[in-house]
Amino acid sequence: MTETAASVPAGPVQRALDRLADAAIAIAATALVGLVVVQGWQVFTRYVLNDSPSWTEPVTLLLLSTAMSLGAAAGVHTNRHFSFHLLAESLPPVARSALAVARPLLIAAVGAMIAGWAAVLLLDGLDIKIAGASMPQSINYLPLSISGVLICLFALNIAWKALRPAREEGV
Repeated sequence: MTETAASVPAGPVQRALDRLADAAIAIAATALVGLVVVQGWQVFTRYVLNDSPSWTEPVTLLLLSTAMSLGAAAGVHTNRHFSFHLLAESLPPVARSALAVARPLLIAAVGAMIAGWAAVLLLDGLDIKIAGASMPQSINYLPLSISGVLICLFALNIAWKALRPAREEGV
């Protein structure tokens, strides 16, 4: 983040996206806590009660998918995802500016693709029930689809912010 970007007060869209990212982090953290509780219950019932419930594995997978997907989306919002900044820093200023817009647009495209295909897979398996749990077999694709939408939104916002200084210089 540049000094000028840090001094600009956040607008209503940025504040809404910040709240959305905070909600994603809160849900991901809650899913992790739920994961620990469900796995703890499964270990207790298996080794102490000798009667392991069948619902713990599908619920664990759903909680894991939720935590990973929403955590990844929040990582895009906070710009704490895996990236190669060394290449961008070695480029001339014009190319660096172009890359600052192209990178988030590529991330947005990947997020849109994840959202779309996850939604297709979710809808495809809604009528098939998971063995041992009264959930659709494709329920694990729901958090992936939601996070794909969030990744796309967050990346488009980053691209928009990267374009703003270029537009202001041209004025």
